Amino acid sequence: QVQLVESGGGLVQAGGSLRLSCAASGRTVSTYAMVWFRQAPGKEREFVAGIRWSADSSYYADSVKGRFTISRVNAADTVYLQMNSLKPEDTAVYYCAAGWGVTDPRDFASWGQGTQVTVSS
Repeated sequence: QVQLVESGGGLVQAGGSLRLSCAASGRTVSTYAMVWFRQAPGKEREFVAGIRWSADSSYYADSVKGRFTISRVNAADTVYLQMNSLKPEDTAVYYCAAGWGVTDPRDFASWGQGTQVTVSS
C-alpha cells in the first residue's frame, strides 16, 4: 500500500504563506490522484486540492482557488501544496491522500498522519 507523510505545517499570520509537502512511498504506480484534504475541529473533512498524476492536471476547491497551488516532483513521489494569502478559516489539520478518488475523502484509502496549519488574525 501507499505510505504518505506530510510536513510543513505551522503557525502563520493571516496573509502569509506556507508550503506543505507530502512524500509517498510504496505502491504508487497505480495511483490516479494525490489529493489534499483538511479538517477543522468539529467539521467534516473537506477537499482542498488534487492532482491527477499521469496527466499532471490539477483541480481545486472554490475556497482556495487562486491562493493555493498543488504541484508534484515525480522523481521523489512528492506533492506540494503552496498556500498563499492564508486566512484564519484555513486553519485545520491538512492531510494528503492517494488513490483513485477525486474529491470525496470516503473514496481514498491511503492517508498521511496530517499536519497542523494555524492561521492567526
